[in-house]
Amino acid sequence: MVDIKRKKGESFESFFRKFTRRVQQSGMILQSRKYRCYQKDPNDAKVKKSAIRRLELGEKREYLIRTGQLIEDKRGQGRGRR
Repeated sequence: MVDIKRKKGESFESFFRKFTRRVQQSGMILQSRKYRCYQKDPNDAKVKKSAIRRLELGEKREYLIRTGQLIEDKRGQGRGRR
């Protein structure tokens, strides 16, 4: 934690510059940026549950395509030859 006291007669602008300089020197900004987008790894149960869900959705989609209830669209199939 950065502790800065304003001197008597010191302008707010100079105090603010001093404050920002001390915060940058302390490394607090770098540390907060480092952990800003950190996500915990999902536990094993969550990974298995999502894998089962993907398999079920894939099977359901294949069934709908075979029965003609879903028309397969090639636009979203990734990059192919043009």
